[in-house]
Amino acid sequence: MSDYVCLDRIEAASTVIDPVFRNTPLIWHDELDELTGARVVVKVETVNPIRSFKGRGTDLFVQRLRPNDQPMVAASAGNFGQGLAFAARKARRSLTVFAPEKGNPVKISAMRRMGADVRLAGLDMDDAKEVARNFAKATNALFVEDGAHPAFAEGAGTIAKELTEAGGQIDAVVVPLGNGALLTGIAVWMKRFAPQASVLGVVSQGAPAMQLSFARNKVVETDSVNTIADGIAVRVPVPFSLDAMRGVVDEVLAVSDEQMLQAMRLAHRVLGLVVEPSGIAGLAAILSDRSRFRGQRVATIFAGGNLSPRQMRDWLFDEGEPSGNQSY
Repeated sequence: MSDYVCLDRIEAASTVIDPVFRNTPLIWHDELDELTGARVVVKVETVNPIRSFKGRGTDLFVQRLRPNDQPMVAASAGNFGQGLAFAARKARRSLTVFAPEKGNPVKISAMRRMGADVRLAGLDMDDAKEVARNFAKATNALFVEDGAHPAFAEGAGTIAKELTEAGGQIDAVVVPLGNGALLTGIAVWMKRFAPQASVLGVVSQGAPAMQLSFARNKVVETDSVNTIADGIAVRVPVPFSLDAMRGVVDEVLAVSDEQMLQAMRLAHRVLGLVVEPSGIAGLAAILSDRSRFRGQRVATIFAGGNLSPRQMRDWLFDEGEPSGNQSY
């Protein structure tokens, strides 16, 4: 069991996180079962003011801060920044977010609408993170790194608590893996309350750093990322998350951009849901390896649903080949 994420704090978090992020829908559909050969249940984390699971951990993190006027600085492709901006606005704390220069404009405008000072820097999220870290040091601000604090995982762990409390045996949980908070929080809870379930993380094939790091039991950086899944486009893993994954995560899988697009179109057609590539990586993994999950009751998380109008047009309705690192 992880020493970095606490079951008692997950339990406590389930009562203090803003209710707007809690008790999200748990859905299933006969066609998903037919296509996968499994019994698939989906925890939908896209129906809240920021359209992603990030609000759970960011709200919890800001609640745990000592009351003061120290500004916060973070880097985000968009969903983490939205969650932090939502929580910072409630707490009346200043927040500056550095986002990649070619970031999703829907996510950037949402962060600004919630009151964050958003600045564009770098080609990818890890470039933006380095600029943010240096800016925080120079301005005596609190640098807030996604995945580097237990609160983010413990907030995400409340998803697993709701999942197990819904009833029914779960044989596997398949979770998108970016900086690691979502996977770690869910894994810690599942290993205690559903120990029979395997817990699997899913990265993009174009951003394999977390998979490589998990396999080699050390931080492995990559020179670049090439994926449409900006929320899991990790080039430089967070050591805290890797340490917390040990002993609770069973395996890390990888899916292609095309597999994520196929899963997105399926979710839109069958469930009527708009899910972004990084948010649907779990379903993509289930669809791409049917033999592995056949006959099992498998849970996954729709972790985010922030798509621009152009992305919706191109990815949900256009079946052409995807290309990485696009600006939308």
